[in-house]
Amino acid sequence: MDVGNELGAFLRARRGLVSPSRVGLQDDASRRVSGLRREEVALLAEVSTDYYVRLEQGRERRPSEQVLNAIARALLLDEPTTAYLFRVAKPASHRVRSVARPEVDERLRQLMEHFLDVPACVVGPASDILAANSLATALYSGFTRFDNLLHMIFLDPFAREFYVDWDEVAANAVANLRAQAGQFPDDPGIEETLGGLSVRSPLFAQIWARQEVRPRGAEVKRICHPRVGRLDLHYQAFTVVGAPGQRLFVYSAAPDSAAAVGLRALEEKESRR
Repeated sequence: MDVGNELGAFLRARRGLVSPSRVGLQDDASRRVSGLRREEVALLAEVSTDYYVRLEQGRERRPSEQVLNAIARALLLDEPTTAYLFRVAKPASHRVRSVARPEVDERLRQLMEHFLDVPACVVGPASDILAANSLATALYSGFTRFDNLLHMIFLDPFAREFYVDWDEVAANAVANLRAQAGQFPDDPGIEETLGGLSVRSPLFAQIWARQEVRPRGAEVKRICHPRVGRLDLHYQAFTVVGAPGQRLFVYSAAPDSAAAVGLRALEEKESRR
């Protein structure tokens, strides 16, 4: 994608998400655009309106770090989103080609299967499931396929039964994909996933257009499992050292909670299969 156009699309989407009142500007009925106007962003970032317009139109290709930081502050961007802004604004000629590693170390596979008594899986930047232990496979057993979390969320009807907070899960998954795309812009898996889902799921395309950036870290997953019922699980993502792009996803439950009981029941059912 052309760097200027990508940057422009990002800036337009992000200023559309900032209400004037959040940055101390008047928000009245005469306003015909959602979010901030171009001149308002320029004012808040202390750059000329003409310069900011050139950025959105892709006619200014080398903004300084000072300008990018000022725009990030004006648009109320958090740290991950600011990092993404810097990556898309960086000229492609200076970019280091980055492709994630798809092979999972055998020692990590053994760790997940024999030393972790909770669901765990290794996921690539495109949300491909590269490896999983038996409990993770059992956790997702209601899906037609267990191969790519984004495909499962947007293309498998079962996902809306499985995830109690499907809308939130879907938005977070897309925001995570954008974060990974910023870090691995040349990864073929990301390009394939993005292209395929944009065609097959209008809702995915709509959420992607919001330009939200949110790498997955820790959160609560509320799911309804077809075999053991409601499970409220703590989800944590760990970077796999030495394997760029790979993250270990671990799902655990609070001791003596209903979810912990459910996980033990799932493990017992799985051992009898």
